[in-house]
Amino acid sequence: MSAPQPHPRGGLYFEDFEIGRVFEHRLRRTVTQMDNMLFSNMTLNPQPLHIDAHFCAEETEWGRPLLNSLFTLGLMIGISVNDTTVGTTIGNLGMTDVRFPAPLFEGDTVHCTTEVVARRESRSRPDAGIVDFHHKTFNQNDVLVAECRRQAFMRKRGG
Repeated sequence: MSAPQPHPRGGLYFEDFEIGRVFEHRLRRTVTQMDNMLFSNMTLNPQPLHIDAHFCAEETEWGRPLLNSLFTLGLMIGISVNDTTVGTTIGNLGMTDVRFPAPLFEGDTVHCTTEVVARRESRSRPDAGIVDFHHKTFNQNDVLVAECRRQAFMRKRGG
């Protein structure tokens, strides 16, 4: 018997997610000052911890700007999509246990993993199910810089 086919865009369906499976995402990304500035400005976040190098050099323990944590969260989820949910997500239901245990700086290169930690049938829609993912992001030195648990509302095959 052949393996189930993913969605034409590459995403997996609810039935394809096995609890305990870990995805080592192939995409990697070096984060830049421009990423930090654009995201902070687009979200109207004036925090000097992200956008003011002089402030950071003079007044913080880091000595340089930190990447905006919400950018880091979005990047982590975004990197996971290509290997897991592109074309098969109905919507995100929520994110919990969001943590940033170490700083992320301009010039760091991130890589991510996703573990399937739970799944259940939808109570309201027979064509869908809910999958819980545990996403982790590491810098180039394999230091954990971000993690979260995400619940995604997923299409079933043939639904």
